[in-house]
Amino acid sequence: MMSGVAVLGVSAVALGMVLTPGPNMMYLVSRSVTQGRRAGLISLGGVAAGFLCYLIAATVGLSAVFVAVPQAYLGVKLAGACYLVWLAWRAVRPGGRSVFAPRSLPVDSASRLFAMGLLTNLLNPKIAIMYLALIPQFVDPVAGRVWLQSLGLGGVQIAVALTVNAAIVVAAGSISGLLARRPRWLRMQRYLTGSVLGGLAVRLAADRSLPAVG
Repeated sequence: MMSGVAVLGVSAVALGMVLTPGPNMMYLVSRSVTQGRRAGLISLGGVAAGFLCYLIAATVGLSAVFVAVPQAYLGVKLAGACYLVWLAWRAVRPGGRSVFAPRSLPVDSASRLFAMGLLTNLLNPKIAIMYLALIPQFVDPVAGRVWLQSLGLGGVQIAVALTVNAAIVVAAGSISGLLARRPRWLRMQRYLTGSVLGGLAVRLAADRSLPAVG
């Protein structure tokens, strides 16, 4: 059975990570602004599926596989770093636009929105690190079945992340309207986002630490 301390600990960490700008937030905001709240919520469904994939994989021992095969772990981190670099370039390139800037884009189907949300989350290095190194630290072997605690604590993380991201999806349109009346703020937001993503990519690529098994 999960302890109250473990639930509070995972909740606090999950809240801190979801509020840090990253690929999930950028994708959800861009879809919500350009195609509406419904598209944002469908995309959020894909993100949720990505969380479930990580949770199931971690529960059945993916972290142990990464410890046994460090090259696989390194490959996941480098793929995430490359994805962050691509997102950073899209933000700061000449003619680039802020994710909050209104624009006309081809309307993506619900299946594509869901699939892109899933892919964005699966390549999100923050989520990989959370499930492989962080959540296992809150599992107490003497408190009951380890796999059941892992599922429960992962469920807590998913609930926190989806609640916050849903609020972001709902508010994205209002934020976009506010920034649209202040072009300088849009430019500042674009370069700030690109700088943050680029910094995360460099830090991730330079990190040579190995995954921990809880």
